[in-house]
Order: sequence, then structure tokens, then C-alpha cells
Amino acid sequence: MKSLRFMLSLVLLSLSTLAFGQSDTQKSFDKLKTLAGSWEGNVTTVPQDATIEGKLTQVSLRATSMGNALMHEMTMGGRPDDPITMLYLDGDRLLLTHYCDAGNRPRMAGKMSPDGKTVEFSFLDVAGSTQYGHMYHAVFTVIDANHHAEDWTFMMPGDKPMHAHMDLQRTK
Repeated sequence: MKSLRFMLSLVLLSLSTLAFGQSDTQKSFDKLKTLAGSWEGNVTTVPQDATIEGKLTQVSLRATSMGNALMHEMTMGGRPDDPITMLYLDGDRLLLTHYCDAGNRPRMAGKMSPDGKTVEFSFLDVAGSTQYGHMYHAVFTVIDANHHAEDWTFMMPGDKPMHAHMDLQRTK
């Protein structure tokens, strides 16, 4: 009888641990929230785009809405653009909505890599005109507490991809 109670206690403890454990989606979002702060680095593009190649890029990430959203804001030296990206949980999905300077709002769904260092966002849909192109793909890679990389793919008119890569260092 004693051993039966002990086994039952172990089973219940195991089930409660599973029930209260974080989902992979929540872990991905929590990983991204560790990037809250100010960052800067240079951008490289493929194919090269002289208007942004090598420009100093500043990125600000801030948890907002009581921790339910992460706001990503990016400015680039000498350019008037200032795109805002919101990352958030929607049920069991990690979503990204990019408020693009091209005048549209693409949405992407994210998934963490098996090693837990990279969150990759794949295109879902876009609201607004794609006449001037739209953001199509994003990857955030956490290197360490003071260094992360971002890779963004912009689909130009005619469905020609342009990839931008930024190695970013924390400034605060």
C-alpha cells in the first residue's frame, strides 16, 4: 500500500511538472526578450545595396504590454526609414508583424532551433500593397548576452530577394 501511494505521488508530480512546463513557443519568446536593450552594428546585403551597405544600424528592443509583446525598432545612418516590428505570442504560435516602410505589414511565424540559439520566422501573409516589395523572412541568433545577429530577407518587386545581415553589439 505504501509503495502504491509513493508511485501515485511520483506520477502526479511528473504530470504536474509537464502541465506547468513552458512550451517551446514560450521558450522562444522568452529567449527573444533577453535581447531587450540597445544595439548597433553594420549591415551587409546580398545583392549589395549601396544605399544601406556598411551603414551603422541601431536597433532597440523593448518588452512592452506587460511583457506580452517585444517591440523591435531599427534606424540606419543617413536613411529616413524607421520600421517597427512587434513580436508576440498568439496561442501556441510566436508571431512577428513588421510595420514596413514599404507601406505594408507582413506577418511571420517563428520557431526556435534545436540548439536554442536561433529563432527563425517564416512568411505567413501580408496586409497592404506589395508594390514596393515586402519583408519575407527574419532570423534572430543570440550569440551571447552582448552580441546577436539578425538576418532579414526583403522580397523586392518581381520576387527578387535581398538579404540583409547585421552583427549587433549591445550598447546598453
